[in-house]
Amino acid sequence: MQNRGAIKFFAILFALVCLFQLSFTFITSRIESKARDYAKSEITTNLAKELANGDELLEGYYTDSISHARQNYYLDSMSNQVVFNILLRQYTYNECKEREINLGLDLKGGMNVTLEVSIGDIVRGLAGNSQNPTFLEAMALTYEKQKDSQKDFVTLFGESIEEIDPNFSLASIFLYEFRDKGITATSTNSEVISIIRRETNGAFDRTYNILRTRIDKFGVTQPNVQKIASSNRILVELPGVKDPARVRKLLQGTASLEFWETYKFNEIYEYFAEANSRLAEIYYATEDTLDVGEGETAEEITLEEDAGSELEDALAAEETETDTTELSLLDQLESDTSNLSIDDPGFEEYATKNPLYAVLNPAYEQRDGQYYPGQSATVGYAAIKDTAKVNKLLRETKNIFPRDLKLAWMNEPRVEGSGVLELLALKITNRDRKPALGGEVITNARQDYDQNGRVEVTMSMNAEGAKIWKRLTGDNIGNQVAIVLDDYVYSAPNVNAEIPNGQSSISGGNTSIEEAQDLANILKAGKLPARARIVEEAVVGPSLGKEAVNAGLWSFIIAFALVLVYMIFYYNRAGFIADLALITNIFFLFGVLASFGAVLTLPGIAGIVLTLGMAVDANVIIYERIKEEIRAGKGIRLAIDDGYKNAYSAIIDGNVTTLLTAIVLFVFGSGPVQGFATTLIIGILSSLFSAIFISRLVFYWALKTNKQVNFANKWTINVLASSNFDFMKVRKIAYIISTTVIILGIASLAIRGLNYGVDFTGGRTFTVRFDQPVQTSEIRAALADAFINEDGQSVVPEVKTFGPDKQVKITTRFMIDNNEPEVDSIIQSKLYQGLLTFYKDQSIKYRDFSTDTETEEKLIGILSSQKVGPTIADDIRNRAVMAIFFALIVIFIYIAIRFRKWQFGLAGVIALFHDSIITIGLFSIFYNVLPFNMEIDQALSQRF
Repeated sequence: MQNRGAIKFFAILFALVCLFQLSFTFITSRIESKARDYAKSEITTNLAKELANGDELLEGYYTDSISHARQNYYLDSMSNQVVFNILLRQYTYNECKEREINLGLDLKGGMNVTLEVSIGDIVRGLAGNSQNPTFLEAMALTYEKQKDSQKDFVTLFGESIEEIDPNFSLASIFLYEFRDKGITATSTNSEVISIIRRETNGAFDRTYNILRTRIDKFGVTQPNVQKIASSNRILVELPGVKDPARVRKLLQGTASLEFWETYKFNEIYEYFAEANSRLAEIYYATEDTLDVGEGETAEEITLEEDAGSELEDALAAEETETDTTELSLLDQLESDTSNLSIDDPGFEEYATKNPLYAVLNPAYEQRDGQYYPGQSATVGYAAIKDTAKVNKLLRETKNIFPRDLKLAWMNEPRVEGSGVLELLALKITNRDRKPALGGEVITNARQDYDQNGRVEVTMSMNAEGAKIWKRLTGDNIGNQVAIVLDDYVYSAPNVNAEIPNGQSSISGGNTSIEEAQDLANILKAGKLPARARIVEEAVVGPSLGKEAVNAGLWSFIIAFALVLVYMIFYYNRAGFIADLALITNIFFLFGVLASFGAVLTLPGIAGIVLTLGMAVDANVIIYERIKEEIRAGKGIRLAIDDGYKNAYSAIIDGNVTTLLTAIVLFVFGSGPVQGFATTLIIGILSSLFSAIFISRLVFYWALKTNKQVNFANKWTINVLASSNFDFMKVRKIAYIISTTVIILGIASLAIRGLNYGVDFTGGRTFTVRFDQPVQTSEIRAALADAFINEDGQSVVPEVKTFGPDKQVKITTRFMIDNNEPEVDSIIQSKLYQGLLTFYKDQSIKYRDFSTDTETEEKLIGILSSQKVGPTIADDIRNRAVMAIFFALIVIFIYIAIRFRKWQFGLAGVIALFHDSIITIGLFSIFYNVLPFNMEIDQALSQRF
């Protein structure tokens, strides 16, 4: 083998890179293990016993709750701590977390959502909600066409207009909205369609940016938000999310842009001081503890009432970006506590006497050596993780504050990486308690530069907005005006002069071009809100995810161990070398997964197991070739050289065709299919390198050091050595069997069809676990009575045992065409009512049964759910067919080129098609006959 030195160097370098990447996973695992130990300390047990007051059920509940809170607290405190030093670089826990191997939702638990932005709503908005009959008819026809077409909405809308009335002028509908975009009364329909497409694409981008902003505030570790190419859909993956109900409201809510007048802190600071004193009386007198339940967030606070909908409650509940807790400036002024930390007893005493100021640092300014209340709208600062506590304390003392005071948090820390948010005071100036100006007046916003060359965002308003804006700025010279989006303050600029004509700008000292463009998009979102609805959803509870991890891990370990033992048994000492190559292959595979930030899923584990088989196959081909050369009388060194040389073509051909198929899967697949394809692609490349180069390097080392190398033992040395099977002799029997199975399969396909999963048909599936064995027929009957549609007809669900006899999988199309946000809760409520009688312990609450909240301790109820809308089901089915078709085409082209005969390629494709037809036919024949799942779904399509 030539270039052995270069291969050794590359292998060592590759191993070091993989070791470096995998070290982050080891570090985070160690930190999280310490967090679990910290959560299970005696403090947790004693506190739970004290709160439960002898009630064992409550004690278990408090133990779980306190353990969870203490574990999160420990991880929060470590988030910005340096935990890893390597190569002259320091890494914090958060940075290590970003570089660890990512587990998919099926292994970690969490929520996967595909949102479809309603382009039709955007077009209606652009048309000013026109009631023109032709326009309305065209919109209705477009919606109908969209069900069975892969074309985008705007293209279908243009086609619909041409079908209904070719002479109809779209300019007459869109002229007012597009008058400043070059459209005139004489513009052609194609010109108007071009502008519509540009505006809808912009609205889609703005919707995507708003969703990203909301999700970033949600506090989920390693969220994934991405646009789905060539569609108006957005994929959102939220691993470890505990409250799917809040996520649904978060994602499907519309953006709200508002302009508010503000208070100065020096005008209202006495109220905060009084609130702090009142809270001190409450907590210090009762020696109570401040308890903030999971789900409290940094939402907007309207003090005259318990404000903040569940939609806003989602935004910062589990934010863990900082471990900084700033002490109150009053603390520093009144007593020497500036050196205290949260763990010091002195701070606990101070926090008891100053509950509000312990978590909200008031905005005092230092002038002439003295501290005075600030003269800006900022009333205080709080660590992101403390904002929920601040909200709770302020609501408890809401009667102290003026009724026209409204508080809102900044959308992000002013100092990047500080993890500290500002709380601003907004002023309510009208009886309707609405903002001074709404975002509906914004006609345009764009990134620009001021006269000094600094990046800024310029805004334009319509005539009505310009009039209000002129009055608002004129009345607030010297004050701030807060620009609020989704109840978070994005900017609060000082007004230096009255601003006429509705023109204004927002600038920041460190604002980048990209940030200004994002802000401009967010501001424009007030003009074109694009409604997003969930068309596909999957929720996997943490407990089911943990079970999946265990099952996947054991399947991998057992498969790996069996392969290692088999290779040693069959190939003697050469088997050890093959095992070393396999171990190296797995090490490289996980290292590359960590390097690329790829997500490891259950299908991904299946891809790894398949990779093991292909890697062993490569070693088997090489070893059998070497044994043939030895039998021919060649020496061991020459036999090894010739064996590798003669095995290359078969190994490369088999792996390249699989690699091409995996690439097709990655291109046309989504979600779990892409996870399978990713690990398969990486596994194929790493197994080729390990089997061909690593094992050969080891053989050269063994021969160089005069180590004895055997390729068989006394039991396996002559196995299959002289075998000679005449397969063609029994070809007629094979023809009869094959033809019979194909005919029966086609007949079954025509009569029975296939058992399509929700991936291909649309619908909802729920994995429900009970506390005792259940009968699927009884559950089916109970739910048929619960699922009654609008015309009074019963929608009978499909119920199957899924795993143990106390766990079922329920599939239904009930209300699948209804896209209203509350439908998911309605269906789960009906499930709860219909299934409650099947539980031995019928005291289970709806909240514990449903997917509204998920915890690792949840062992009964809905453990996972999936929703696939009809339109996305059509897309998944079409992409699966396309994947199979293009995979066959690619294989045909490769074989035809590789062997220089197109007949070989055609023969290979026919053989694959033959096998696929038989497999599909057998699935049609035996579904509902065999006791295991025989659904045709996205996961199965990847195996074809």
